[in-house]
Amino acid sequence: MNYNEIVNYIEDIPKFTVKNPLEHTKELLRRLGNPQDHIKVIHVAGTNGKGSTCAYLASMLSAGGKKTGLFTSPHLVKINDRFRINGEIMSDEDFVISFLKVKEVIDQAGADGYAHPSYFETLFLMGVDYYYRKGVEYLVLETGLGGGKDPTNCVERPLACIITSISIDHVQYLGDTIPAIASEKAGIIKPGVPIIYDGHVADAANVIANRAKELESPAYVLMPQQYCLKEQNREGIVFEFEGEELRIPYIAEYQMMNASLAYFTMKKLQDVHDIDDETLKKGIQNVTWPGRMETILPGVIVDGAHNADGVAQFVKTVHQFRQNNRVVLLFSAVSDKEYDKMIRLICEDIKPHAVITTQITGERQVTADVLAGLFEKNGAEQVYAEPVVTEALKKALELQEDGMVFCVGSLYLIGEIKASLQE
Repeated sequence: MNYNEIVNYIEDIPKFTVKNPLEHTKELLRRLGNPQDHIKVIHVAGTNGKGSTCAYLASMLSAGGKKTGLFTSPHLVKINDRFRINGEIMSDEDFVISFLKVKEVIDQAGADGYAHPSYFETLFLMGVDYYYRKGVEYLVLETGLGGGKDPTNCVERPLACIITSISIDHVQYLGDTIPAIASEKAGIIKPGVPIIYDGHVADAANVIANRAKELESPAYVLMPQQYCLKEQNREGIVFEFEGEELRIPYIAEYQMMNASLAYFTMKKLQDVHDIDDETLKKGIQNVTWPGRMETILPGVIVDGAHNADGVAQFVKTVHQFRQNNRVVLLFSAVSDKEYDKMIRLICEDIKPHAVITTQITGERQVTADVLAGLFEKNGAEQVYAEPVVTEALKKALELQEDGMVFCVGSLYLIGEIKASLQE
């Protein structure tokens, strides 16, 4: 099979398999030789901010001279984006090599009566094969969905676990209350392994703290009073974390928490990685993480906020810029998100000068017309529905004038926009 045939095969997996229990993933890993056991893993879960936190961690480790893998999801443009080593995306050749290795194991297990792995499970298996084969020393590993039942939770002895902010999301899989979701995320905590977590939501923090106590895991909670903003402009943010000055190339205040979680973790692991503070700070300052308050054209910013809590943070950032700038919004969302709540938050707090809605193809599609109707219902005055993402972007640029365009609501939207710009 060539690269394109393999990508098509993987994209078709959801049509013929279901989510499997962890024992299934563990058996396939065993047949691969348990490559994950030979890599130092930092395991990250959470509702919002886990991708950014992973990016900060990987950037600091790379700055310290460590060969570092980064496994994240979803991909924005190309499926290879999920696999990086020291910032470099996996090549098509390596993608083929790891898939064929994993496919051989899948076929052997299938002959023994095991089900085919799920879409995400397959990619995780490919990832651990790739990182081990390339001699990665550290792996920053982001969960796919949830925590305890996620295939990545087969890593039995990570260096540390991190849980970022928790809010209502994926209610059909994780529960419809903060404690229920926190309990699922806390499933990544391992006996005796340090857990570093966001403590600003007490209902979530209490669940995590209790689970850590049960497992006798050293627990370190990050509270808002540990960091404070010093300076914010279009180039980024300067802030203090426990008296130390840190700089990040992002304009959103919530990134202080993600960067602080990552820095806090690296400080707790300093006797393991032996990277000095100045190098850690340079790693944080030089981080790159596509699709998170990322400027892709002059005055055009894309942000991966895709649930109500993420959009609330997005709104706080945009509100500051609206005071002196015309704001045009390009929006889309998928059906399993609280898009009506997201739209209400945007209309109440930003009051964009113009809105263009568009739609993402697939089973979870919400039409541009439905989204436009919700914006109009919530008081937006200049609203346009354009189903084709490339045409929607063109319309947004036409309406921009000397202001700013913000694209938000779905990571899939951001991926399509970035892909169209590349083309």
